[in-house]
Amino acid sequence: MTQIFGNFADLTVQMVIMWIIGAIMIYLAIRKEMEPTLLLPMGFGCILCNMPNSGMVHTLEILFQAGVDNELFPLLLFIGIGAMIDFGPLLADPKLLLFGAAAQFGIFFTLSMASLLGFELRDAASIAIIGAADGPTSIFVAQTLKSNYTAAIIVAAYSYMALVPIVQPFCIKLVTTKEERMIKMEYTPGKINKTTRILFPIVVSIIASLVAPDSAALVGFLMFGNLLRECGVLRSLSEAAQNQLANLVSLLLGLTVAVRMQAESFLVPETLMILGLGLIAFMFDTFGGVFFGKFINLFAKKKINPMIGAAGISAFPMSSRVIAKMARDEDPYNFILMQAAGANVAGQVASVIAGGLILAMVAPLV
Repeated sequence: MTQIFGNFADLTVQMVIMWIIGAIMIYLAIRKEMEPTLLLPMGFGCILCNMPNSGMVHTLEILFQAGVDNELFPLLLFIGIGAMIDFGPLLADPKLLLFGAAAQFGIFFTLSMASLLGFELRDAASIAIIGAADGPTSIFVAQTLKSNYTAAIIVAAYSYMALVPIVQPFCIKLVTTKEERMIKMEYTPGKINKTTRILFPIVVSIIASLVAPDSAALVGFLMFGNLLRECGVLRSLSEAAQNQLANLVSLLLGLTVAVRMQAESFLVPETLMILGLGLIAFMFDTFGGVFFGKFINLFAKKKINPMIGAAGISAFPMSSRVIAKMARDEDPYNFILMQAAGANVAGQVASVIAGGLILAMVAPLV
């Protein structure tokens, strides 16, 4: 009985606030279906890790060291993501890769902003990667650079991925006209042979490793997952990577990172700043892709719909679906899903390369 009263005595207002935050994450996962495989375990873990005198923190800390400190969980997750991706639309129109590159602008813009606001370089770089709209990349970079705000960065990264249907339409409408959003694009599906599909992940891994060696692990595991998909002889493993592996690792990852959501380290002013900077990164990625599309239209004979530039972020396939829906909302006969999907998978590759470039730039300095 004394122990019970002691637990209540150790309970703080900050812990209760974290329970509420955890409950909100669970609500969003269940009722709104926002990244449920991650937000549900993260929300539940957040509650457990803020129980007074609980042994949960010690238990999850062991799992954190085994799966996150050494980047194991993010890399395993990349195998699953790679197995889900069909690079066919990109292979049919390789110039869409440029939109994936343009939509990483927000990362480098936010790196400067975070540094000016007083964050250490390791933290500023980790915060900037939220703009990649790619949770595993954010985790990998934050852990590699030993950021002091890993939990807040992860929460922001996955929250904004889930908010793509809200944030991107708002940003796109700010910088485009109705006429631009109604531009129709022809799509001529090319037949991509199996050899090309198999060679693509191998060639991309080699080129990325030579151009940005620090991206080798990120790109390599992503492309290995895609090779499982395309080789045709490991169908059961490909399906397992897409489903069982990706889901199981996401659940473990969500529970594990919750250990960094203890009240004393999470409820600080910097957390709100990180959420704000993450939104800036996400918005400027969208702006960067759209403005690149508008720039191309200054010279192109066949105009492109600048909205596909916004799909150059890494939130696959959500972003491409949002862009396609916006085009149909303006004109029911405007179908740009395949072009948007090509830019979207290009963004998946570009985001992990951007993560490698950030590591190459920052790691030697911290």
